[in-house]
Amino acid sequence: MNFAAPVLLIGNGPVDRGAVELVRPFAEAAVAADGGAGTAKRYGLELAAVIGDMDSATPEDLRDNDGKIIRITEQQTTDFEKCLNIINAPLIIGIGFLGGRLDHELAALNALVKADRNIVLIGGEDIVFRLPAYFEAPLPPGMRVSFFPMGVVSGVESKGLEWELNGLQMAPGGLISSSNRVVGPVLQLQNPVQPLLCLLPRAQLAVTLKHFKS
Repeated sequence: MNFAAPVLLIGNGPVDRGAVELVRPFAEAAVAADGGAGTAKRYGLELAAVIGDMDSATPEDLRDNDGKIIRITEQQTTDFEKCLNIINAPLIIGIGFLGGRLDHELAALNALVKADRNIVLIGGEDIVFRLPAYFEAPLPPGMRVSFFPMGVVSGVESKGLEWELNGLQMAPGGLISSSNRVVGPVLQLQNPVQPLLCLLPRAQLAVTLKHFKS
């Protein structure tokens, strides 16, 4: 499925109305991952498609859906990954993938770091995305920002952090950078294509998406 504009992808995890209203201005189409169809219905979101193995979407959710139903029965990928394999869009904004069951959340983060795509996931308090080769955003001094490596990471260069990442090697089970803080008016990060997640407060969604849409 090809989209020329950002797409909202809806999972089956917890979603609050604040997240829905936050993302509405940025996505021109919406797709549900399986049981996310129920969430879309609850918040009055029109769907272009429902994608997944359909083990959590109810018959009522599917019956009332006006979009395509794309059933994929293989079990080697999650519903989130099935959607990523089908959706072609300049940016994917995901809700309903963070929070709830921990195994589902970890699976979503694993898929996020594997995908070479512009994807931002929205949770109850934070947003998370794989740090691209270069990221720059005007962020308020004192704001919290965290970095979690999903593999061995080195060679990251940063400017504008209280604890800079320059020269550090990070890894699961090793060094991470949790609850770091922004000190400059602009945060700049260079990451040589490595599996590093960046977490920001979800109030910074607009400025983050501006980077990915530029």
